[in-house]
Amino acid sequence: MRRSRTRVLRVDLSTGETARERVPREWRRDYVGGKGLGARYLYEELSPGADPTGPANLLALFVGPLAGYLPGETRYAAVTKSPLTGGFLDSYAGGDFADRLAGSLDDCLGLLVTGAAERPVRIEIEAGRARIEPSDAWGADAAETAERFPDAGVACVGPAGEREAAYATVASDGGAHHAGRGGAGAVMGSKRLKAVVARDPAPTVPDDLAALRDRDAAAYGDDPTGEWQAAGETVETVDYADEVGILAAEGWTGTGFDGADDIGVEAAIERATGREGVAEAGDGEEFAVPGGFRIDTPDGEVIPRGAAPITLGAGLGIDDFDRVVDLCGVCDRLGLDVIGAGNAVAWAIRAGEAGVVDCSVSFGDATGAERLLKAIAAREAPSDFEVAPGLPDALADGIDAAVARFGGAELVPTVKSMALPGFDPRAAVGVALAYATSDRGACHRRARPQDREPLARPGRSPADRVRDVVGEQNARSLLWSLVVDDFVGEAVWADLGAEWLAAVDHPAVADVAPEGDPAAPTDPVATLATTGERIWTLTRLFNAREGFDRADDALPEPLRRSAPDGTPGVDADAFDRLLDRYYAARGWGENGLPTPETLDRLDLAAVVDDATPTDDRPIDFAAATDADD
Repeated sequence: MRRSRTRVLRVDLSTGETARERVPREWRRDYVGGKGLGARYLYEELSPGADPTGPANLLALFVGPLAGYLPGETRYAAVTKSPLTGGFLDSYAGGDFADRLAGSLDDCLGLLVTGAAERPVRIEIEAGRARIEPSDAWGADAAETAERFPDAGVACVGPAGEREAAYATVASDGGAHHAGRGGAGAVMGSKRLKAVVARDPAPTVPDDLAALRDRDAAAYGDDPTGEWQAAGETVETVDYADEVGILAAEGWTGTGFDGADDIGVEAAIERATGREGVAEAGDGEEFAVPGGFRIDTPDGEVIPRGAAPITLGAGLGIDDFDRVVDLCGVCDRLGLDVIGAGNAVAWAIRAGEAGVVDCSVSFGDATGAERLLKAIAAREAPSDFEVAPGLPDALADGIDAAVARFGGAELVPTVKSMALPGFDPRAAVGVALAYATSDRGACHRRARPQDREPLARPGRSPADRVRDVVGEQNARSLLWSLVVDDFVGEAVWADLGAEWLAAVDHPAVADVAPEGDPAAPTDPVATLATTGERIWTLTRLFNAREGFDRADDALPEPLRRSAPDGTPGVDADAFDRLLDRYYAARGWGENGLPTPETLDRLDLAAVVDDATPTDDRPIDFAAATDADD
């Protein structure tokens, strides 16, 4: 049974050429796969200032070295330069396509796509080879596209990606799963790549790895995180966020939503016809922890995640669970990120209320919201829809693009042009730090202080907050390079996957001398922790080369102000001190850039090119912390 993934597939859509290439061993050792390897290729091959929707941009679909073997849901990473932020982007999705991609790639870690086709095409992957085929599915939605390939896994763009909406997704399994945030779907659409089709089944798990998988799956099922996921999956986050006071509602006008109970987990349980993972498992086997809730609608099955009731429900003032599911289904089929889309509609409503634009949609108006979502995906509104001329087109490029055209910067927050998930940092400043320093823009998954800080107030010190954010960003960078199921990895992998990597003789651990050897600088687990930090720092270097610095880590202006409901804003001075402390912990300088000393420690000095700015010296730790202590 083959266990080593040592190659990549490369496809140039401009020339029609395909190739198999060996990944340098030191790259596999230092960056592993998934996020890390995608970042390494992106930094190596993309010129600074490259147009994200131009043919030179690289779109990478990567798995990890253990893809198809790990406990939980198989996932893949989509890595590219974001058309929304202009910076680094990694986004993840699981499901049947991810399983089949892992099998179809064979001895390859991923697919690298450059260029742009003259006409719509698809890429088919089978037995470790790629081929380009013409596509007649252009114009079809995600569900319609998947239906054309009933015996394969399909990842595609919907109409939003075809029109290069800046937060268009790569939709897989008919829209049940999405590599959602940051606009990988727009990159795919700009290349006129309608779909990637994975023909082979998931890999067969070798007996020794099956034993590891079963052990860790059982441990996860008994873990509090596994029990939480089994009970309510991520839909339960709307109930949690409302209960602890961090649920952003009605376009960030305040925290808490009176209709939260009507759109939360109990409503999902009542309406669900089943759970993901249970129906698909063959031979009587069921997944240890089921996935999302299956909801039947007149337009087909929808599997809403937690972002749907938070952003399309509470965020838009809609307390009807069925209508929230409908809106989620619209986004799924069109290929729109629900967080970006929901916030765009919320901005339009608030801008209409403030007289910034003409917009006939109001909070609680599900029908109007649906019309605006469809108009955004189409980049134009029907003639009978009362919205400002050009508004859908501007919103398709993101809230910052709409603000640049119409005004209204104080209405809905963004970080690096990415709309925020619905956990309000005004109620938990550690969340603000996690959003602000995220490499891809506002993200609630890079680090998750929202899980603990609201319950610990006022016990979280600045040092606690920084330690949590830095540690989680590093650990998840490593786990997302393995591309492990997010919740499973963080719950049961105290060794960051060292045992698993050792089982396949992966260079990330095989090239480390045994603990106790005088020549060994550290043990495998510590080495993997450093690998996570190296990967996080490399994405920072990529963004720095694109012009990002401390200014892009700033607290968004709307969060510095009190919300209309009276929720106080984040103290700007205290946040800036927290940011200083974060830079000090990372060994970065006052501009938020890595220093030569840090690059040497992380073995990145030879990687950095002359176009990448760095800081000369680390920020003064004492000065960064004295004001807090």
